[in-house]
Amino acid sequence: MLNIVLVEPQIPQNTGNIGRLCVAGNARLHLIHPLGFSIDEKSLKRAGMDYWEKLDVREYENLEIFWQKNPFDDKHFFLSTKAQKIYYEANFCDECFLYFGREDAGIKENILQQYANQVYKIPMFKDTRSINLATSVGAVLYEAIRQTGVYKSF
Repeated sequence: MLNIVLVEPQIPQNTGNIGRLCVAGNARLHLIHPLGFSIDEKSLKRAGMDYWEKLDVREYENLEIFWQKNPFDDKHFFLSTKAQKIYYEANFCDECFLYFGREDAGIKENILQQYANQVYKIPMFKDTRSINLATSVGAVLYEAIRQTGVYKSF
């Protein structure tokens, strides 16, 4: 199972849509606090529609606790507009972790620097600052599904 890690997401509709993507893509969703919303917000559930109850979702107080339970190795990939490498150059594997940062700030710079070899971006034409978080997760999740071949079991 692939793992989507949202680090301090701020917009409930994005998280709801990502939850729906995770159910469709057979991925687990990890939410790293603090969140910019309540997990029981109506807008979160509305965006996730009736899929939310089928979602394997786990919450963590912070990244340090997440890494205690999911030790860092070469199966952890960070997505950032600041990366040099493009996400389809990554070698995704089953049980890998795909990290996405806050909608307004991304993943903290010190993390990107510390794990620079595992940071990737989605290519965009110049003058585009970023794309929607749920769209980003969808693109990378389905590339990971393609690479791992897990779609054959769908």
